[in-house]
Amino acid sequence: MAAATSFAGELTRADLERRFAPPLRVGDKAGDVPVWPIGSELAPDDGPVGWAFESIDLAPIPGFEGTPINLLIALDARGNFMSVEVLRQHEPVFLGGLGESPLHEFVRQYAGRNLSQSITVSTIYGASSAAEGAGNRVVLDGITKATASVRIVNQTVLTAAVAVARARLGFAAPSIAGPPARAREDRYEQRSFGDLLDTGAIATLRLANRDAEALFADSDAAGLDPAALAAPGETFVELYVAWLNPPGIGRTILGDAGFAELQRALEPGQQAWWVATAGRTSFLDEHFVRGTAPARLTLRQGGVPFELRDADLDPRTPPGAPPLNAALVLKAAPLAGVDPGSVQDFELTFARARGAILPEITHRGVHVNYRAPESYFERPPAPPPDWLIAWQDRRTDLTVIGAALALLAAVLARPRWISLSPRRLKLFRFGFLAFTLGYLGWHAQGQLSIVQLTGAVKMLYAGQSLASYLYDPVSLLLIAFTLASSLAWGRGAFCGWLCPFGALQEFAAHLGRLCRLPQRRLPRRLAQWLDRGRYALLLALVGAAAFAPRVAGKLVEVEPFKTAITVGFDRTWPFVAYAGVLLALGAVYYKFFCRYLCPLGAAMVLGGKLRLLRWLPRRRECGKPCQRCRHRCAYDAIDRNGAIRYDDCFQCLDCVGIYHDPERCAPVMLLRRKARHIC
Repeated sequence: MAAATSFAGELTRADLERRFAPPLRVGDKAGDVPVWPIGSELAPDDGPVGWAFESIDLAPIPGFEGTPINLLIALDARGNFMSVEVLRQHEPVFLGGLGESPLHEFVRQYAGRNLSQSITVSTIYGASSAAEGAGNRVVLDGITKATASVRIVNQTVLTAAVAVARARLGFAAPSIAGPPARAREDRYEQRSFGDLLDTGAIATLRLANRDAEALFADSDAAGLDPAALAAPGETFVELYVAWLNPPGIGRTILGDAGFAELQRALEPGQQAWWVATAGRTSFLDEHFVRGTAPARLTLRQGGVPFELRDADLDPRTPPGAPPLNAALVLKAAPLAGVDPGSVQDFELTFARARGAILPEITHRGVHVNYRAPESYFERPPAPPPDWLIAWQDRRTDLTVIGAALALLAAVLARPRWISLSPRRLKLFRFGFLAFTLGYLGWHAQGQLSIVQLTGAVKMLYAGQSLASYLYDPVSLLLIAFTLASSLAWGRGAFCGWLCPFGALQEFAAHLGRLCRLPQRRLPRRLAQWLDRGRYALLLALVGAAAFAPRVAGKLVEVEPFKTAITVGFDRTWPFVAYAGVLLALGAVYYKFFCRYLCPLGAAMVLGGKLRLLRWLPRRRECGKPCQRCRHRCAYDAIDRNGAIRYDDCFQCLDCVGIYHDPERCAPVMLLRRKARHIC
């Protein structure tokens, strides 16, 4: 229940009135959809000019940290964004890291954009911005070091706005087949009215008097039309429907001048139809007013009704058409989303009244299904989902990192050659750690963090999916590799080779040795106490993520990863000082934070319990009596009896090199010495 209430909107009408000053005025919040109508004192009778709503009420999409971002969004009656404002967010990169200012600048870019546009976010990792202005696509400027977070913001804005547009603007759900089809403007062939009828470009339905009478046969309105009874075979109504956007249809029906006038009247993406009737009955009733929707005609697609309004044009009677009693050009709303490439269901309804005082009205309807031939339209390819765009933008990074992971897996699987030479191992290790720190960490922002674990706990506890992780492909790739490598090698593949802050600590330790700083080890009991404390901290973080999310948001600052890696020390001084102290301790006490404080490391140890192999080679003499590897192990991961504690091993491969080197492995050296003595 606590999690559910945290996803509720937080603004009152008074809060909205402070944001929308006169002549705008805020109405009461709607009951069916959580939106506030925004009216205008300059046109009080024209209805809302826009709607304001909180994204958390309509699209509580979890952020990178696991808590939904709450935005105040305002849409006008044409689907244009009036404004987007950040109300509440818990993204780690914006809390004490980059600060909220870049996020506020990002959401200001939505003002003036339209929902009918394809809105995506650019990134320094890809070439999305190069597509700016291509077709109907809009690319917003992203935020460096916050790529995943701003993509989640964009998805939140669009999901919430589309929900409101469907409810208030008649915006349709996306077609299963993809984006709505569009008219082929490059194809025109002179056709006659009869040709259009024969090919189905004009749909028609003829209803004789007897057919109309049959519609009411099961009601009290049967037999109330004397003309129909007198001439049952004559035409009651003949309905004609045609999509006007393709030049091959529109120019034939409206003529060149009429089609040009229609093009000027339509907004981008707006659809129009020619509807006409012949016979005794019209599709217009006596109350019809130009510029409004005909009461007798309804368009549905996929079960969704759409309002068609008179475009206030006067279409000519096409050459070859029968005598018509009514003809109009009708257009859907610009954002309606009607797909002209799919079947459109037009319903024409009739009414009969029985009785003079308080008459009983009976309605009956007929349907005509219409779809223009495929030669008149083309269907644009469906745009990829935003998360897939994120993967496409990072394909270079994913390729480079994937190659590095493959190399690391090969080295760990067959470590003999690389570890046999101390110099070769040192060069490879420092080179790979430099790649981890510089490329994987500072450039690709691939630092795994306890925030990803606590975020997952928050999402699952609140009943949310983990789909937001799709927006961070680099982290997902590393998570997948870490899970797989835990089965083979335990926690050390990540902690020893792939953690950017761990790499930074290793360089700090190397710098400490170059500066001749004393290299110390904690007393064994203190080291054991601190090691157990990591698990208590991990438990506290996971519990807080589920039951006290705001507390968890503060506790995760025990990690210096955001300070040192995500924002590159560009942060307020207490956080920089904390990271600096940890690195200074690491220069004296080897990898102090990794071994004694890191809650993510504690989680990695638990994951390492899944390890299936004891892959580090040992001899019978290891520990009994040989202690060389134990004394050389900077991680204190080897017991006196020679057994390796995989929970503490960072897989630096030093002991593997000693094992295979006959010039360093004491049991082998002793055996060779005895062999020479015997000889």
